[in-house]
Amino acid sequence: MCGILAVLGCSDDSQAKRVRVLELSRRLRHRGPDWSGIYQNGVNYLAHQRLAIIDPASGDQPLFNEDKTIVVTVNGEIYNHEELRKGLKNHKFHTGSDCDVIAHLYEEHGENFVDMLDGIFSFVLLDTRDNSFMVARDAIGVTSLYIGWGLDGSVWISSEMKGLHEDCEHFEAFPPGHLYSSKSGGGFRQWYNPPWFNESVPSTPYEPLAIRRAFENAVIKRLMSDVPFGVLLSGGLDSSLVASITARHLAGTKAAKRWGPQLHSFCVGLEGSPDLKAGKEVADYLGTVHHEFHFTVQDGIDAIEDVIYHVETYDVTTIRASTPMFLMSRKIKSLGVKMVLSGEGSDEIFGGYLYFHKAPNKKEFHQETCRKIKALHKYDCLRANKATSAFGLEARVPFLDKEFINTAMSLDPESKMIKPEEGRIEKWVLRRAFDDEERPYLPKHILYRQKEQFSDGVGYSWIDGLKAHAAENVNDKMMANAAHIFPHNTPLTKEAYYYRMIFERFFPQNSARLTVPGGATVACSTAKAVEWDASWSNNMDPSGRAAIGVHLSAYDGSKVALPLPPHKAIDDMPRMMGQEVVIQT
Repeated sequence: MCGILAVLGCSDDSQAKRVRVLELSRRLRHRGPDWSGIYQNGVNYLAHQRLAIIDPASGDQPLFNEDKTIVVTVNGEIYNHEELRKGLKNHKFHTGSDCDVIAHLYEEHGENFVDMLDGIFSFVLLDTRDNSFMVARDAIGVTSLYIGWGLDGSVWISSEMKGLHEDCEHFEAFPPGHLYSSKSGGGFRQWYNPPWFNESVPSTPYEPLAIRRAFENAVIKRLMSDVPFGVLLSGGLDSSLVASITARHLAGTKAAKRWGPQLHSFCVGLEGSPDLKAGKEVADYLGTVHHEFHFTVQDGIDAIEDVIYHVETYDVTTIRASTPMFLMSRKIKSLGVKMVLSGEGSDEIFGGYLYFHKAPNKKEFHQETCRKIKALHKYDCLRANKATSAFGLEARVPFLDKEFINTAMSLDPESKMIKPEEGRIEKWVLRRAFDDEERPYLPKHILYRQKEQFSDGVGYSWIDGLKAHAAENVNDKMMANAAHIFPHNTPLTKEAYYYRMIFERFFPQNSARLTVPGGATVACSTAKAVEWDASWSNNMDPSGRAAIGVHLSAYDGSKVALPLPPHKAIDDMPRMMGQEVVIQT
């Protein structure tokens, strides 16, 4: 991930203003340590901190069209850039960067080209011919982006809040799937509006092959890289499937020819944690070069302030999960790896969180998955993007591929419903799609391993340790006054209060606290889903263990037996080999 910063239409074109923009851009250098760039056109400034993944030699930014009248600063990856270039035969490209197509697409299509981009991105485009500009963010919000407004009428754009929070009168998270255009009076326009967005219940029958094919394609397109990369491998279903597919298709990629065909995998956890054990087992099965990183509860506690500064949230579950990912990212980057594939998004799409066991019907189930996907940019996408970018590492998330989401969200949600009496555990449709007896993707018990939230899987004592540490630093008197000190999103636990204190030190503005979501949750549910079980209102915690009666290690000590996997696996699916995926019909 790169870091972008833009100041548009300010009232100051002085050297002092340029120095200030450079100073603020340096706050994003952790995201892009490879090169820095800035472009100034009168009172418009576009700055960039580059993490070089594609065309490291010549893809420095900002990027331009042929006569340099269109200027673009981009954070992201455009997976279909080679295909898009073929449709721009009359254009001359200055670099081999995948993002170089944006300026030329704008020349051809105006502002209506954004949906043509297949990838993750945040960008600012300045048209110097009339001093107009547009800003856009990817469909789900995998890349982070903020927008602010200055008293002088300026518009500010930054990959992270720390790049603009001191200079704007008001700022907020830039909404995913939207663009902002000065030509339309400075308003937002939604460019991403898929069929599932209106939350009406779909009816497409479940076809395992369609799910398998769509996800394989999503992983394959993300193997585009000119630098060493690997996979995050916790040993859970999602990361294990990403690793398995990557291992199968790596040999045919440009990256394999340059860096070797053996996949590197990475896992983090407390000593003896569930993830470390499962991750190593999957790595041995797939034959990856596996790197296992251990941390202690104290290591994590010591990193909390850095985590909150980088991830820019006080949300409890995000901080719990970001901390081990933050520590792991530093280790990964030290090995020379600059990009990793990760498994975020599957639980939102397929209802994988354990509280989905209590969904009362398919309509409620489907609408909750829609709400969860729409909110991803506030939680897991924010964590995956910023915890890795803190050390100049890029995370790619194939489950959030636009085409894959459309395929998975068009399914009749009845097929996603969790029905233990029928042998259907959470994410059954995904598990069954990759249950292949002839050429297994994963060992059967891994394919049917119960969901562990990342903050749980790294070791149950991690969360318990955080709670104990917070209790030592937040007393009952502080909690009694919490509603007066923090009237917005009042912390209800000592752990939440502890994180809030740290956040407010770094980001004291009211706009900053408004960027963080709030509301009741159990096991990562939305507030609406808490209504599914009356007992949950007495156990409001985002950990998966709060799903009493569902999790194998629930907080109340209850034991739950997992059903056996389906005894008839799919054995008539065509095999998929090499970089090109060909399905015989």
